[in-house]
Amino acid sequence: MLEPFPLSEVLQSERVIAPAPAAERARRSWWKTAVIAGLLLWLYMPTLAHLAGQWWNDPNYSHGFFVPLFAAFVIWQERTRLNALSPRPSWSGLLFLAFGLSVLIVGQMGAELFLSRLSLLIVLAGLIVLFFGWRFFRALLFPWAFLLLMIPFPAIVFNQITFPLQLLASRVASTTLPWMGVPVLREGNVIVLPAMALEVAEACSGIRSLMSLTTLAVIYGYLMERRTSVRVLLALASIPIAVAANSLRIVGTGLLVQYWDPEKAEGFFHEFSGWLIFVVSLVMLYLLHRCVRIFWREEPTEL
Repeated sequence: MLEPFPLSEVLQSERVIAPAPAAERARRSWWKTAVIAGLLLWLYMPTLAHLAGQWWNDPNYSHGFFVPLFAAFVIWQERTRLNALSPRPSWSGLLFLAFGLSVLIVGQMGAELFLSRLSLLIVLAGLIVLFFGWRFFRALLFPWAFLLLMIPFPAIVFNQITFPLQLLASRVASTTLPWMGVPVLREGNVIVLPAMALEVAEACSGIRSLMSLTTLAVIYGYLMERRTSVRVLLALASIPIAVAANSLRIVGTGLLVQYWDPEKAEGFFHEFSGWLIFVVSLVMLYLLHRCVRIFWREEPTEL
């Protein structure tokens, strides 16, 4: 008489054998990721090293260290939603990949740092689309776009931004100081006071606080606000807030020169005022957000 084969043994054997292909695919995926990461590191190591050096040495771009860290935090926070997406690789990613590598070659041949750094983001976009598809790229669009803030502007664009800011800050200061009893004569970006002449140099143009405040405004909006429209509003509002705060700093420097001591205005208090005004800018951004939440209430979600 034949004995029936126990059903439990069949199930146990299936439990042991079934996960094997999934584990094998996972190992292959890790190998692919490691190889691609190694190739990217080999291609972009000089570019990344120079970029980190500029973050360290140039105060205008010291916020760059926080940009990739926050982008990685956003991806980690969205890991559940990303894992729920089924990969749909698209060959159109090869077009982005080829374009990004072409931009890298042009940047290396022309010694244009901005193009070499921008090509890294284009290559990353191409790899995401190629291996995971457009749905993954749309899900990662915000952290990918946020990485643009870590790339310094080209010198020609930087100069086109800083000089108008210098003129604007000097014009606002020369208009405000007479209201406070300080006679002023403005010549371009130079403010002539009775005690001395103040030059609104590139470092005092407000570009440093503008770029840092814009980066922090994007981070603050993502963490503290769910509505995309309000996030965009906060990011855009950081520009006039930074300009107004920097003009206030120059007005304060002029008051110190006129009513206290010119040497004190140029020394410690000049450096300290930069940090103080930046804190004031953050407070203004926070107050703006509070006002928006009061007058522009979020609609309740329907269950």
